[in-house]
Amino acid sequence: MTTTVERTDAHRRMRSFTWAMSIVAAALGVMFVGPTLPTPLYPIYRSSFDFGKLTLTVIYAIYVLGNLAALLVFGRLSDQIGRRLVTLPAVGIGVLSVVVFVFADGVGWLLAARVLSGLSTGFAAGAATAWIAELQPEHDRAIAAVTASGANFMGLAVGSLLAGTLADLAPWPLRLSYIVYLGLLLAVGVAIVFPPETVANRASHWKDLALRPRLGVPAGIRLPFMPPATTAFATFALLGFYAALIPSVLGESLHLSRPLVAGAIVFELFLVATATTVLTGNVASRKAMLGGLALLQPALALLVGAEVMGSTVLLVTAAAVGGVASALGYRGSLEVVNRISPADQRSEVVSSYLVAVYAGNSLPVIGIGILSGVASSGVAHVTFAVVIAALAAVALIVGVKYAREH
Repeated sequence: MTTTVERTDAHRRMRSFTWAMSIVAAALGVMFVGPTLPTPLYPIYRSSFDFGKLTLTVIYAIYVLGNLAALLVFGRLSDQIGRRLVTLPAVGIGVLSVVVFVFADGVGWLLAARVLSGLSTGFAAGAATAWIAELQPEHDRAIAAVTASGANFMGLAVGSLLAGTLADLAPWPLRLSYIVYLGLLLAVGVAIVFPPETVANRASHWKDLALRPRLGVPAGIRLPFMPPATTAFATFALLGFYAALIPSVLGESLHLSRPLVAGAIVFELFLVATATTVLTGNVASRKAMLGGLALLQPALALLVGAEVMGSTVLLVTAAAVGGVASALGYRGSLEVVNRISPADQRSEVVSSYLVAVYAGNSLPVIGIGILSGVASSGVAHVTFAVVIAALAAVALIVGVKYAREH
């Protein structure tokens, strides 16, 4: 029989772990403010440093190099040395990226800052997501997944709005938002000291660390793996388009060049994604993934329509539909991958899935930059929409047949 004292102690422990999980989730959200801080500032950078759209897309996409380095080389590091000992350096690298942005006076500085930003978020994403799952008081992985992905999307939303607002309404448009963000990172560096470490058996010497990249998809799940991997590629291609190119679309097609407007559109996209993630946590993974794929088609059509017709209303609608599609597609596809992966090969399979995520976030954007130089921005954007819609359609067809619920 449970005594009152035991119930009180259990309640205290639950509250303590809830607070600890909240601190880590807030830290994860702050880390993901960084990737979208430059988004509303890209037109100002282009004007100040005199570079074209292809260079812009490279500056955006090079962020993925940092992500991939963190994933492939250091992806399992927090399992071996502890969550805090990986998260704290991630914050430190984030601080370094902010300092480079603040002093940037050319394209080389922006490239270096974006690589560091990618490395920082790549470190933080794996360690903090695992930490949240282990701190969740009831060990409910679904709640932990919603918490982590919601924090991720919310951070991306805040980054674009913060930079757009300060660039529009305050002095130092290319520096002030980074100075504010620096304060947030330093606060996170202090806060992250308090949650309890959850990795009990940690490596005692660097020679014991296993850093060799592990990628692979077992033959038995290669066909079921295709729909979630393609979903991830298409979903993050859409997110990459918004994060890299929406300021250009607003300026060229809608004649809206204020950073605040660009920040608000990207904020809307990720805010809707955050709300969708929280409100659809009980939707089965297969249904979420297929729903995200189905919604990508109208999201892309609305985006192209907004550009062709110069319609702000269509663009706002496209961002809302894209936010819902992205949240469902990301959460659903990741859960499908986790479900179909053999327990002893899960890290390799999930890493392979994340490569599809990062490839989708970067390669189509670079393709748009190259095609824009050969043809025009309009042709490049329509081509992008057609290719991504076709990929989503193929993934939807294959997913209906092979992505089964268990």
